[in-house]
Amino acid sequence: MDLLSQYKGLRRENYVLAFGRLVTGLGSMAWPMMTLILSQKMGIDAQRISWLLSAAMIIMMPAVFLGGRIADRFDKKMTIVTLDLFSVVCFLICACIPLSWLTIILMFFGSVGQNMENPAYNALTADITVTDDRDRSYSLQYLCANLGLVMSPTIAGILFKNYLWLVFLINGVSIFCSASMIFLMVRDVTPERETGASFEYQKERIGESVWRVLADNRTVMLFMAVVSGYYAVYQMYVYLMPLDMAAMHGDSGALIYGSVTSVNCVVVVVFTPIITKLFGSRSEPSRVSAGVVLLVAGFAIFTVFEGHIPVYYIAMTILTWGEVFAMTAESAYISRRIPASHRGRINGILHVVRTALTSVFQLTIGAVYETHGSRTSWIVTIATGCVFIAVSLAVIARDRRDYPGLY
Repeated sequence: MDLLSQYKGLRRENYVLAFGRLVTGLGSMAWPMMTLILSQKMGIDAQRISWLLSAAMIIMMPAVFLGGRIADRFDKKMTIVTLDLFSVVCFLICACIPLSWLTIILMFFGSVGQNMENPAYNALTADITVTDDRDRSYSLQYLCANLGLVMSPTIAGILFKNYLWLVFLINGVSIFCSASMIFLMVRDVTPERETGASFEYQKERIGESVWRVLADNRTVMLFMAVVSGYYAVYQMYVYLMPLDMAAMHGDSGALIYGSVTSVNCVVVVVFTPIITKLFGSRSEPSRVSAGVVLLVAGFAIFTVFEGHIPVYYIAMTILTWGEVFAMTAESAYISRRIPASHRGRINGILHVVRTALTSVFQLTIGAVYETHGSRTSWIVTIATGCVFIAVSLAVIARDRRDYPGLY
Protein backbone atom coordinates (compact mmCIF):
# COMPACT_ATOMS: atom_id res chain seq x y z
CA MET A 1 0.00 0.00 0.00
CA ASP A 2 1.60 3.25 -1.11
CA LEU A 3 0.27 5.48 1.64
CA LEU A 4 1.87 8.72 0.50
CA SER A 5 0.66 8.43 -3.11
CA GLN A 6 -2.86 9.29 -1.90
CA TYR A 7 -1.66 12.88 -1.45
CA LYS A 8 -0.63 13.27 -5.10
CA GLY A 9 -2.60 15.39 -7.54
CA LEU A 10 -3.60 18.23 -5.22
CA ARG A 11 -3.30 21.84 -6.28
CA ARG A 12 0.19 23.33 -5.75
CA GLU A 13 -1.03 25.76 -3.08
CA ASN A 14 -2.22 22.84 -0.95
CA TYR A 15 1.35 21.63 -0.58
CA VAL A 16 2.61 25.12 0.32
CA LEU A 17 -0.04 25.50 3.03
CA ALA A 18 0.74 22.02 4.36
CA PHE A 19 4.46 22.76 4.46
CA GLY A 20 3.68 26.01 6.24
CA ARG A 21 1.92 23.95 8.93
CA LEU A 22 5.02 21.74 9.15
CA VAL A 23 7.39 24.68 9.66
CA THR A 24 5.13 26.24 12.30
CA GLY A 25 4.90 22.87 14.06
CA LEU A 26 8.68 22.62 14.23
CA GLY A 27 8.73 25.60 16.55
CA SER A 28 5.43 25.22 18.41
CA MET A 29 6.94 25.02 21.87
CA ALA A 30 5.61 27.89 23.97
CA TRP A 31 1.85 27.45 24.44
CA PRO A 32 1.93 23.66 25.18
CA MET A 33 4.22 24.50 28.12
CA MET A 34 1.84 27.13 29.56
CA THR A 35 0.55 24.90 32.40
CA LEU A 36 4.09 23.99 33.45
CA ILE A 37 5.28 27.61 33.19
CA LEU A 38 2.45 28.77 35.45
CA SER A 39 2.83 25.93 37.96
CA GLN A 40 6.58 25.33 38.15
CA LYS A 41 8.04 28.69 37.11
CA MET A 42 5.48 31.02 38.68
CA GLY A 43 4.20 28.85 41.56
CA ILE A 44 0.48 29.06 40.74
CA ASP A 45 -1.86 26.36 42.04
CA ALA A 46 -4.01 24.12 39.83
CA GLN A 47 -7.33 25.89 40.35
CA ARG A 48 -5.90 29.33 39.60
CA ILE A 49 -4.26 27.91 36.48
CA SER A 50 -7.63 26.60 35.31
CA TRP A 51 -9.14 30.08 35.85
CA LEU A 52 -6.31 31.77 34.01
CA LEU A 53 -6.40 29.40 31.03
CA SER A 54 -10.20 29.55 30.86
CA ALA A 55 -10.16 33.36 31.04
CA ALA A 56 -7.61 33.42 28.22
CA MET A 57 -9.79 31.17 26.08
CA ILE A 58 -12.92 33.24 26.79
CA ILE A 59 -11.11 36.44 25.78
CA MET A 60 -9.92 34.63 22.67
CA MET A 61 -13.46 33.79 21.49
CA PRO A 62 -14.45 37.15 19.93
CA ALA A 63 -10.99 37.38 18.37
CA VAL A 64 -11.41 34.05 16.60
CA PHE A 65 -14.91 34.96 15.41
CA LEU A 66 -13.47 38.22 14.11
CA GLY A 67 -10.85 36.15 12.28
CA GLY A 68 -13.65 34.26 10.55
CA ARG A 69 -15.40 37.48 9.49
CA ILE A 70 -12.14 38.87 8.14
CA ALA A 71 -11.55 35.65 6.20
CA ASP A 72 -14.94 35.95 4.46
CA ARG A 73 -14.50 39.63 3.62
CA PHE A 74 -10.82 40.04 2.76
CA ASP A 75 -7.95 38.19 1.12
CA LYS A 76 -7.50 34.93 3.06
CA LYS A 77 -3.82 34.57 2.21
CA MET A 78 -2.92 38.05 3.51
CA THR A 79 -5.07 37.46 6.59
CA ILE A 80 -2.91 34.45 7.42
CA VAL A 81 0.36 36.29 6.77
CA THR A 82 -0.63 39.39 8.79
CA LEU A 83 -1.77 37.39 11.82
CA ASP A 84 1.39 35.27 11.65
CA LEU A 85 3.57 38.38 11.76
CA PHE A 86 1.64 39.65 14.77
CA SER A 87 2.38 36.36 16.58
CA VAL A 88 6.04 36.55 15.59
CA VAL A 89 6.43 39.95 17.28
CA CYS A 90 4.80 38.66 20.49
CA PHE A 91 7.00 35.57 20.79
CA LEU A 92 10.22 37.41 19.94
CA ILE A 93 9.54 39.97 22.66
CA CYS A 94 8.96 37.07 25.09
CA ALA A 95 12.42 35.78 24.20
CA CYS A 96 14.01 39.13 25.00
CA ILE A 97 12.49 39.91 28.41
CA PRO A 98 12.66 38.17 31.82
CA LEU A 99 9.83 35.76 32.61
CA SER A 100 6.97 37.73 34.14
CA TRP A 101 3.26 38.35 33.78
CA LEU A 102 4.09 40.43 30.69
CA THR A 103 5.54 37.27 29.16
CA ILE A 104 2.30 35.39 29.88
CA ILE A 105 0.22 38.17 28.31
CA LEU A 106 2.41 38.23 25.19
CA MET A 107 2.22 34.43 24.94
CA PHE A 108 -1.55 34.77 25.03
CA PHE A 109 -1.61 37.39 22.27
CA GLY A 110 0.76 35.30 20.18
CA SER A 111 -1.64 32.40 20.54
CA VAL A 112 -4.57 34.67 19.65
CA GLY A 113 -2.90 35.45 16.34
CA GLN A 114 -2.41 31.76 15.60
CA ASN A 115 -6.02 30.93 16.48
CA MET A 116 -7.46 33.87 14.55
CA GLU A 117 -5.82 32.61 11.36
CA ASN A 118 -7.36 29.13 11.58
CA PRO A 119 -10.73 30.07 10.00
CA ALA A 120 -8.85 31.70 7.10
CA TYR A 121 -6.57 28.68 6.76
CA ASN A 122 -9.49 26.24 6.67
CA ALA A 123 -11.57 28.41 4.36
CA LEU A 124 -8.69 28.99 1.93
CA THR A 125 -7.99 25.26 1.81
CA ALA A 126 -11.64 24.59 0.99
CA ASP A 127 -11.64 27.31 -1.69
CA ILE A 128 -8.67 25.89 -3.58
CA THR A 129 -9.64 22.20 -3.24
CA VAL A 130 -12.43 20.34 -4.99
CA THR A 131 -14.91 18.66 -2.68
CA ASP A 132 -13.70 15.11 -3.30
CA ASP A 133 -10.09 16.06 -2.48
CA ARG A 134 -10.70 17.84 0.82
CA ASP A 135 -10.26 14.80 3.02
CA ARG A 136 -6.80 14.32 1.53
CA SER A 137 -5.93 18.00 1.73
CA TYR A 138 -6.91 18.45 5.37
CA SER A 139 -5.28 15.12 6.21
CA LEU A 140 -2.03 16.29 4.60
CA GLN A 141 -2.07 19.55 6.57
CA TYR A 142 -2.71 17.68 9.80
CA LEU A 143 0.06 15.20 8.99
CA CYS A 144 2.57 17.96 8.24
CA ALA A 145 1.68 19.96 11.35
CA ASN A 146 2.34 16.95 13.52
CA LEU A 147 5.45 15.98 11.59
CA GLY A 148 6.81 19.35 12.65
CA LEU A 149 5.67 18.73 16.23
CA VAL A 150 7.44 15.37 16.58
CA MET A 151 10.53 16.72 18.33
CA SER A 152 9.49 20.20 19.46
CA PRO A 153 7.75 19.16 22.75
CA THR A 154 10.72 17.05 23.83
CA ILE A 155 13.12 19.87 22.96
CA ALA A 156 10.88 22.29 24.87
CA GLY A 157 10.95 19.94 27.86
CA ILE A 158 14.77 19.92 27.75
CA LEU A 159 14.99 23.71 27.43
CA PHE A 160 12.25 24.37 29.98
CA LYS A 161 14.39 24.50 33.11
CA ASN A 162 17.28 26.75 32.08
CA TYR A 163 16.64 28.05 28.56
CA LEU A 164 12.96 28.98 28.43
CA TRP A 165 13.76 32.14 26.44
CA LEU A 166 15.01 29.93 23.60
CA VAL A 167 11.60 28.26 23.42
CA PHE A 168 10.03 31.63 22.60
CA LEU A 169 12.73 32.49 20.08
CA ILE A 170 12.32 29.23 18.18
CA ASN A 171 8.53 29.64 18.22
CA GLY A 172 8.72 33.14 16.70
CA VAL A 173 11.30 32.26 14.04
CA SER A 174 9.33 29.22 12.87
CA ILE A 175 6.11 31.21 12.44
CA PHE A 176 8.03 33.89 10.51
CA CYS A 177 9.41 31.24 8.12
CA SER A 178 5.93 29.85 7.54
CA ALA A 179 4.45 33.32 6.88
CA SER A 180 7.24 34.14 4.43
CA MET A 181 6.69 30.91 2.55
CA ILE A 182 2.94 31.46 2.23
CA PHE A 183 3.42 35.10 1.15
CA LEU A 184 5.93 34.20 -1.57
CA MET A 185 4.64 30.84 -2.83
CA VAL A 186 0.84 30.88 -2.53
CA ARG A 187 -0.01 32.74 -5.74
CA ASP A 188 -3.22 31.29 -7.13
CA VAL A 189 -6.10 31.53 -4.65
CA THR A 190 -8.88 31.37 -7.24
CA PRO A 191 -11.69 29.22 -5.78
CA GLU A 192 -12.54 25.95 -7.51
CA ARG A 193 -15.86 25.92 -9.36
CA GLU A 194 -17.91 22.74 -9.11
CA THR A 195 -21.30 21.29 -9.95
CA GLY A 196 -23.16 18.16 -8.91
CA ALA A 197 -25.02 16.78 -5.89
CA SER A 198 -22.02 16.95 -3.55
CA PHE A 199 -21.63 20.68 -4.27
CA GLU A 200 -25.31 21.49 -3.82
CA TYR A 201 -24.92 22.34 -0.13
CA GLN A 202 -21.96 24.68 -0.81
CA LYS A 203 -23.73 27.17 -3.10
CA GLU A 204 -23.07 30.73 -2.01
CA ARG A 205 -25.81 32.55 -0.11
CA ILE A 206 -24.63 36.12 -0.43
CA GLY A 207 -26.39 38.59 1.85
CA GLU A 208 -27.79 36.01 4.27
CA SER A 209 -26.71 36.08 7.90
CA VAL A 210 -24.54 33.32 9.28
CA TRP A 211 -27.25 32.60 11.86
CA ARG A 212 -29.81 31.97 9.12
CA VAL A 213 -27.43 29.54 7.46
CA LEU A 214 -26.83 27.70 10.71
CA ALA A 215 -30.55 27.57 11.46
CA ASP A 216 -31.01 25.79 8.14
CA ASN A 217 -28.23 23.33 9.01
CA ARG A 218 -29.05 22.15 12.51
CA THR A 219 -27.19 18.89 12.11
CA VAL A 220 -24.06 20.95 11.48
CA MET A 221 -24.71 22.71 14.78
CA LEU A 222 -25.02 19.35 16.54
CA PHE A 223 -21.81 18.19 14.89
CA MET A 224 -20.09 21.36 16.11
CA ALA A 225 -21.25 20.52 19.64
CA VAL A 226 -19.75 17.02 19.40
CA VAL A 227 -16.44 18.29 18.04
CA SER A 228 -16.34 20.98 20.74
CA GLY A 229 -17.09 18.38 23.42
CA TYR A 230 -14.35 16.17 22.05
CA TYR A 231 -11.90 19.05 22.22
CA ALA A 232 -12.94 20.01 25.77
CA VAL A 233 -12.25 16.47 26.96
CA TYR A 234 -9.06 16.23 24.89
CA GLN A 235 -7.80 19.44 26.49
CA MET A 236 -7.28 17.53 29.73
CA TYR A 237 -4.21 16.07 28.05
CA VAL A 238 -2.83 19.64 28.05
CA TYR A 239 -4.17 20.71 31.46
CA LEU A 240 -4.69 17.73 33.77
CA MET A 241 -2.02 15.34 32.52
CA PRO A 242 0.99 17.68 33.02
CA LEU A 243 -0.27 18.59 36.50
CA ASP A 244 -0.37 14.91 37.44
CA MET A 245 3.05 14.22 35.96
CA ALA A 246 4.59 17.17 37.79
CA ALA A 247 2.98 16.04 41.06
CA MET A 248 4.12 12.42 40.67
CA HIS A 249 7.52 12.85 39.04
CA GLY A 250 8.75 16.23 40.30
CA ASP A 251 11.40 17.94 38.19
CA SER A 252 11.27 15.07 35.68
CA GLY A 253 7.59 15.79 35.00
CA ALA A 254 8.24 18.37 32.25
CA LEU A 255 10.59 16.04 30.39
CA ILE A 256 8.24 13.06 30.71
CA TYR A 257 5.30 15.15 29.54
CA GLY A 258 7.35 16.50 26.63
CA SER A 259 8.32 12.98 25.56
CA VAL A 260 4.71 11.76 25.84
CA THR A 261 3.64 14.70 23.67
CA SER A 262 6.28 13.76 21.12
CA VAL A 263 4.85 10.22 21.03
CA ASN A 264 1.50 11.83 20.27
CA CYS A 265 3.05 13.52 17.25
CA VAL A 266 4.90 10.39 16.09
CA VAL A 267 1.68 8.39 16.19
CA VAL A 268 -0.09 11.11 14.20
CA VAL A 269 2.64 11.08 11.56
CA VAL A 270 2.65 7.28 11.26
CA PHE A 271 -1.08 6.64 11.40
CA THR A 272 -2.63 9.67 9.62
CA PRO A 273 -1.88 8.25 6.13
CA ILE A 274 -3.01 4.78 7.22
CA ILE A 275 -6.28 5.94 8.78
CA THR A 276 -6.98 8.30 5.87
CA LYS A 277 -6.40 5.47 3.38
CA LEU A 278 -8.45 2.85 5.27
CA PHE A 279 -11.27 5.01 6.63
CA GLY A 280 -11.35 8.09 4.38
CA SER A 281 -14.45 6.78 2.62
CA ARG A 282 -16.39 6.56 5.90
CA SER A 283 -18.64 9.48 6.78
CA GLU A 284 -17.12 12.29 8.81
CA PRO A 285 -19.60 11.87 11.73
CA SER A 286 -18.71 8.18 12.08
CA ARG A 287 -15.01 9.01 12.16
CA VAL A 288 -15.52 11.69 14.82
CA SER A 289 -17.54 9.20 16.87
CA ALA A 290 -14.67 6.69 16.67
CA GLY A 291 -12.32 9.49 17.74
CA VAL A 292 -14.29 10.20 20.92
CA VAL A 293 -14.43 6.49 21.80
CA LEU A 294 -10.65 6.12 21.45
CA LEU A 295 -10.01 9.33 23.41
CA VAL A 296 -12.08 8.06 26.33
CA ALA A 297 -10.32 4.67 26.17
CA GLY A 298 -6.89 6.33 26.26
CA PHE A 299 -7.77 8.47 29.28
CA ALA A 300 -9.27 5.46 31.07
CA ILE A 301 -6.00 3.54 30.65
CA PHE A 302 -3.99 6.52 31.90
CA THR A 303 -6.25 6.82 34.96
CA VAL A 304 -6.15 3.15 35.90
CA PHE A 305 -2.37 2.85 35.54
CA GLU A 306 -1.36 6.36 36.61
CA GLY A 307 2.19 6.45 37.97
CA HIS A 308 3.44 3.72 35.61
CA ILE A 309 5.45 5.68 33.06
CA PRO A 310 5.48 3.04 30.25
CA VAL A 311 1.66 2.95 30.28
CA TYR A 312 1.56 6.70 29.57
CA TYR A 313 2.83 5.95 26.07
CA ILE A 314 0.25 3.20 25.49
CA ALA A 315 -2.56 5.50 26.60
CA MET A 316 -1.19 8.29 24.43
CA THR A 317 -1.06 6.02 21.38
CA ILE A 318 -4.72 5.02 21.77
CA LEU A 319 -6.06 8.53 22.36
CA THR A 320 -3.96 9.79 19.46
CA TRP A 321 -5.60 7.29 17.12
CA GLY A 322 -8.82 8.97 18.20
CA GLU A 323 -7.33 12.38 17.53
CA VAL A 324 -6.48 11.38 13.95
CA PHE A 325 -10.02 10.11 13.33
CA ALA A 326 -11.63 13.27 14.73
CA MET A 327 -9.30 15.99 13.46
CA THR A 328 -9.07 14.78 9.86
CA ALA A 329 -12.88 14.68 9.62
CA GLU A 330 -13.76 18.01 11.23
CA SER A 331 -12.83 20.58 8.57
CA ALA A 332 -13.92 18.38 5.66
CA TYR A 333 -17.36 17.98 7.26
CA ILE A 334 -17.93 21.71 7.65
CA SER A 335 -16.65 22.60 4.18
CA ARG A 336 -19.01 20.13 2.44
CA ARG A 337 -22.21 21.20 4.17
CA ILE A 338 -22.15 25.00 4.34
CA PRO A 339 -22.18 27.74 1.68
CA ALA A 340 -18.76 28.79 0.41
CA SER A 341 -19.70 32.39 1.21
CA HIS A 342 -19.88 31.61 4.94
CA ARG A 343 -16.91 29.26 5.50
CA GLY A 344 -14.75 31.71 7.41
CA ARG A 345 -17.48 32.82 9.79
CA ILE A 346 -18.78 29.34 10.51
CA ASN A 347 -15.25 28.08 11.11
CA GLY A 348 -14.88 31.04 13.48
CA ILE A 349 -18.11 30.13 15.28
CA LEU A 350 -16.91 26.54 15.63
CA HIS A 351 -13.76 27.81 17.34
CA VAL A 352 -15.86 30.04 19.61
CA VAL A 353 -18.16 27.18 20.64
CA ARG A 354 -15.18 24.90 21.15
CA THR A 355 -13.40 27.50 23.27
CA ALA A 356 -16.48 28.26 25.38
CA LEU A 357 -17.17 24.61 26.13
CA THR A 358 -13.51 23.93 26.83
CA SER A 359 -13.31 26.90 29.20
CA VAL A 360 -16.36 25.83 31.18
CA PHE A 361 -15.15 22.24 31.35
CA GLN A 362 -11.64 23.26 32.38
CA LEU A 363 -13.00 25.45 35.18
CA THR A 364 -15.13 22.55 36.34
CA ILE A 365 -12.23 20.12 36.33
CA GLY A 366 -10.02 22.70 38.05
CA ALA A 367 -12.52 22.96 40.91
CA VAL A 368 -12.91 19.17 41.11
CA TYR A 369 -9.11 18.73 41.12
CA GLU A 370 -8.73 21.22 43.95
CA THR A 371 -11.44 19.70 46.16
CA HIS A 372 -11.47 15.99 45.26
CA GLY A 373 -8.09 15.32 43.66
CA SER A 374 -6.78 13.83 40.45
CA ARG A 375 -8.65 10.51 40.33
CA THR A 376 -12.10 12.10 40.63
CA SER A 377 -11.14 14.67 37.99
CA TRP A 378 -10.29 11.92 35.54
CA ILE A 379 -13.53 10.05 36.31
CA VAL A 380 -15.55 13.21 35.54
CA THR A 381 -13.54 13.69 32.34
CA ILE A 382 -14.18 10.12 31.16
CA ALA A 383 -17.90 10.31 32.02
CA THR A 384 -18.22 13.54 30.03
CA GLY A 385 -16.56 11.84 27.07
CA CYS A 386 -19.15 9.07 27.25
CA VAL A 387 -21.94 11.65 27.00
CA PHE A 388 -20.44 12.98 23.76
CA ILE A 389 -20.11 9.46 22.39
CA ALA A 390 -23.90 9.16 22.71
CA VAL A 391 -24.46 12.54 21.00
CA SER A 392 -22.09 11.58 18.17
CA LEU A 393 -24.22 8.51 17.41
CA ALA A 394 -27.25 10.78 16.99
CA VAL A 395 -25.30 12.97 14.55
CA ILE A 396 -24.48 9.93 12.38
CA ALA A 397 -28.18 9.17 11.88
CA ARG A 398 -29.28 12.79 11.35
CA ASP A 399 -26.50 13.57 8.89
CA ARG A 400 -27.45 10.74 6.54
CA ARG A 401 -31.05 11.98 6.58
CA ASP A 402 -30.26 15.70 6.07
CA TYR A 403 -27.42 15.43 3.48
CA PRO A 404 -28.28 12.45 1.26
CA GLY A 405 -26.30 13.92 -1.65
CA LEU A 406 -23.07 13.24 0.25
CA TYR A 407 -23.76 9.53 0.68
